[in-house]
Amino acid sequence: MNEECIEYVSERKTRRDILREAEKCVCGHREQDYGTAEDNFSTIASLWTAYKGVTFSALDVSMMMALLKIARIKNGGGSGDSFVDLAGYAACGGEIWGTLTDSNYG
Repeated sequence: MNEECIEYVSERKTRRDILREAEKCVCGHREQDYGTAEDNFSTIASLWTAYKGVTFSALDVSMMMALLKIARIKNGGGSGDSFVDLAGYAACGGEIWGTLTDSNYG
């Protein structure tokens, strides 16, 4: 993870801190390093589709990655940055969802 993206220390973070850190991640270096979330998630969706034989979309990827973070947090394996990542996946998913028509996802 890019050190500029998240700087968690032992101090308590507020929801504002978490959302600001998530914004740095999804609107900053990660996009520069990996391309847009839409393109990256579409690539992941294509790979998952080929592997499982079930159609996945970029929106599915954002939701499944969010569920991965939730599972890690629930099982005690997450860390403070897991909440930042969760917020980032939700933001990316929300943006992807906003580009879809109501007939695709409602």
